[in-house]
Amino acid sequence: MDDAIHRSLGLTDEEYGDICRIIGRDPNHLELAMYAVMWSEHCSYKSSRIHLKRLPTEAPWVLVGPGENAGVVDVGDGIAAALRIESHNHPSAIEPYQGAATGVGGILRDIFTMGARPIAIMDPLRFGPLDDPRSRWIAEGVVSGVSGYGNSVGVPTIGGETVFDETYKGNPLVNVLCLGLLPTERLVLGQATGVGNLAVLLGSSTGRDGIGGVSVLASAGFSDEESDAEKRPSVQVGDPFEEKRLIEACLELLDARLVVGIQDLGGAGLACATSETASRGGMGMDVDVNAIPRREQGMEPFEVMTSESQERMLAIVEPADLERVLAICERWEVRAAMIGIVTPGPATGDADGGRLRILDGFDGDVLCDIPAASLHEDAPLYNRPCIAPAGFDEATRTLDTEPMPASTDVAAELLELLADNRWVFSQYDHQLFLNTVEGPGGDAAVLRLKHPVTGVDTGRGMALTTDGNHRWCAVDPRQGTALTVAESLLNLACVGARPLAVVNCLNFGNPEHPEVMWQLSEAIDGMAEACIAFDSPVIGGNVSLYNESLGSDIDPTPVVGMFGLIDSLERRPPGVGLVNGGRLLLLGTTQPELGGSRWARARGHRGGRLPSIDFAEHLRVAGVTRSLVASGLLAGVHDVSNGGLAVALTEMAVRSNLGISAARIANVAELFSESPSRVIVCVPPENITAVENVCSGAGVPVSRIGVAGGDRISVKGLLDIALADAVSAWTDRIPSALGAGTAQD
Repeated sequence: MDDAIHRSLGLTDEEYGDICRIIGRDPNHLELAMYAVMWSEHCSYKSSRIHLKRLPTEAPWVLVGPGENAGVVDVGDGIAAALRIESHNHPSAIEPYQGAATGVGGILRDIFTMGARPIAIMDPLRFGPLDDPRSRWIAEGVVSGVSGYGNSVGVPTIGGETVFDETYKGNPLVNVLCLGLLPTERLVLGQATGVGNLAVLLGSSTGRDGIGGVSVLASAGFSDEESDAEKRPSVQVGDPFEEKRLIEACLELLDARLVVGIQDLGGAGLACATSETASRGGMGMDVDVNAIPRREQGMEPFEVMTSESQERMLAIVEPADLERVLAICERWEVRAAMIGIVTPGPATGDADGGRLRILDGFDGDVLCDIPAASLHEDAPLYNRPCIAPAGFDEATRTLDTEPMPASTDVAAELLELLADNRWVFSQYDHQLFLNTVEGPGGDAAVLRLKHPVTGVDTGRGMALTTDGNHRWCAVDPRQGTALTVAESLLNLACVGARPLAVVNCLNFGNPEHPEVMWQLSEAIDGMAEACIAFDSPVIGGNVSLYNESLGSDIDPTPVVGMFGLIDSLERRPPGVGLVNGGRLLLLGTTQPELGGSRWARARGHRGGRLPSIDFAEHLRVAGVTRSLVASGLLAGVHDVSNGGLAVALTEMAVRSNLGISAARIANVAELFSESPSRVIVCVPPENITAVENVCSGAGVPVSRIGVAGGDRISVKGLLDIALADAVSAWTDRIPSALGAGTAQD
């Protein structure tokens, strides 16, 4: 074999040598293709595994942590919650609709693979600037893909983020989170056990769409836009109606106890599903490549095994149950084919077992014979060089830049920071299942917690938020990531929830650049520090690398998904709003630091130093906020984060169509600072003393800063604008650019 083939598949010379040593010979083309996709950055995490080990992953309530298809936590009442977040960045840059749609489909399968019914989706999205036609085209396609798949399959999209920034021009970030519920006894893992058990492929037939997607797209950046047409066949094509049938068939199989183990087919397709289920169970597997249903003629074995065609699952079943499995699948109109047999492995005492063999018919030629575990357990592990970027002072955590610019027009500077994502959320159905208490647009989404089988309402609630801040992390990835986790915690507190678990989507540039690896390592340390302080284990996640375009890496963008519980959901949270005559109180203390803020970035300032965080103080503010939300004393609540007090106050005003009059904000730095551990509450006058007493008792600073009412937004000595102008800037910016026929390829 021409050893140059391995390079075209993304394998280095050293990796090719490792493969030869593992199998004791030169690999054939099928084997090489399978190693190439399984040892890709997307599947093997070869550049990040060494760092991810530093994250906290355990707690008494964690049933399943990282390493399975989704993390699972016990939420009480015999119910468990499954949570997962994934990225589909590179496919969405090439084919926005299908890239986003199949991202939704894949994350749904990660959830019902665990035995959980998917009940909610969130979509943190990031695109290039609104004045760039291609970025608008990508944004419209992605939003359509999320809505087209999620709405059709019948799972509500209840929140997320939409960010437009120059750093994502040419390389959007399309992250998708899914939450599912299951009775604890239905939990199942992706393992193949029991010699002689059968591997049954469920769902769609296998085609050439998505072949090599994880290596062609997810393990390389974009060199030029003209390469899109060549890469487009590597993007998968989704069918939400097939997915809906697959969900119902799989859950019925699990309820009937007919499945020993189950695995979805995502990145690397059957190469991944067969090898991972076998090796997790300490077994081997024989696979008949001819038994795999195909939708295209003339497919080669390597195409069949590495195709990422969507809406497919691999179930491990006992031979005696095969007919019942096939009957249930037929009733749901889901294709099912027995394609493999579980064979002995080390777990059975067979030291020579654990082989993954691909056969040309069960009695035919052996096309592939390799150790099943070698496709992922033996994948390379790199400790790549980490170097702080030029100008970063690690002692002071400061990134040197030009002096902070002066403010010239506070009103104009505020208006340019306003943008409502309502146009995006309007594309999604967020009330499916009728569980949604607080939908898109608030600090966090809230769902009623009902038993997933009986439908009995527990009287409790669940809260979800996704947060990321590339501006913070571009200045200091460690502190920026810790601040992001802290923001998530406070978002949950604003709806009355306490945190239970975290999932992450780590979006970074080219890991072969030492500065990028430093960013990733620092971000992981910041996340670990915050999650330990907040007792919020990381139960799963995703690493997306090679996010670069034309040689330029994106700003580091770790996205945090945090899941929490509301112990008693007696009333709807007050939400981001005001009441006429309500008094505005600020909980917490402002640090007049503008480093990493939206205001500074809009002025072209990219460095400085981030505000500090005291984790104990942050927990006190969050605890007081939860208590006040539960007490019913508040008419409105909103955390202070992106855009500082200026944007937080304005968001409360425009959503309520009420003006505000504020004081005791000394200067522009206090107005736009994004320092943590701060919450604005709107309090009816008769409740002010009670609220202040609660804060005083918890040792949380509280100050009266204003009153709601009128038709202007004013901050004494700093700002005075008409409410109508703020409403216009808030509501019109995104709709005027998207959905109006202005986007183009």
